[in-house]
Amino acid sequence: MHPMLNIAVRAARAAGNLIAHNLGHQENFEVQQKFKDDLVTSIDKECEHTIVSMLQKSYKDHSFLTEESGLIGEDNAEYVWVIDPLDGTTNFVQGIGHVAVSIALKHQGKTEVGVVFDPLLNEMFTAARGEGAALNGQRLRVATSDSLDGSIIGTAFPVRDREKMLPYLELFARLISNCADVRRMGSAALDLCYVASGRFDGYLEQGLKPWDYAAGDLIVREAGGIVTDFMGEPNYQKSGNLVAANPKVLRSLLKVCDVQNLPAILR
Repeated sequence: MHPMLNIAVRAARAAGNLIAHNLGHQENFEVQQKFKDDLVTSIDKECEHTIVSMLQKSYKDHSFLTEESGLIGEDNAEYVWVIDPLDGTTNFVQGIGHVAVSIALKHQGKTEVGVVFDPLLNEMFTAARGEGAALNGQRLRVATSDSLDGSIIGTAFPVRDREKMLPYLELFARLISNCADVRRMGSAALDLCYVASGRFDGYLEQGLKPWDYAAGDLIVREAGGIVTDFMGEPNYQKSGNLVAANPKVLRSLLKVCDVQNLPAILR
């Protein structure tokens, strides 16, 4: 295994053990509201500290971009770890066992390794650039679907950016009329991994942050998928608006998005 991927796996598992031990035991942790409808717990912070500490022991000159602390280290560092210590915090607070640890490493802006760990199902999704993606060591490939007919699509509603809700609901109505069903699971990192593993035929979401998708993005691409923004362009790292699928389903999803007439607020 790629040495940097190996240590990311160990760090993800250590954080995942904390999550699994505390899920369903709200008396063990504190919950705060960062912004409206955006929670953080003491377990998020403990997981972040665990991950950063483990990585720093091996890579003292690396920087870290994390959900809870922001940038740790130099902003022009050659290597930057992008970390979501607990993706699916609302699920975690409610005792819903669909959460993940997400860790990615960027080298001069390019993602080199990605790890997403589901501690409740003990599923470790991994990828290294140019070396493919895997689930618990077994090679991953995206679904072979050639259209939206019969497809299952992952998504989420823009609850933290509610002025986008009405135009997004119009897009959602078009989506649900063109596919078999839609899932809204509450963890962007796992949604992307479900695309990579063929569990979902595609996925789209708006307003994501780098720590939400950095690892899952690489895992999808290394599993043979494509990731774009809602306009079909590679600008999702700026907009946070992301569509992922195999090439044929991606084209169908972009048609559903109606890119020529997509409201500016959703681009």
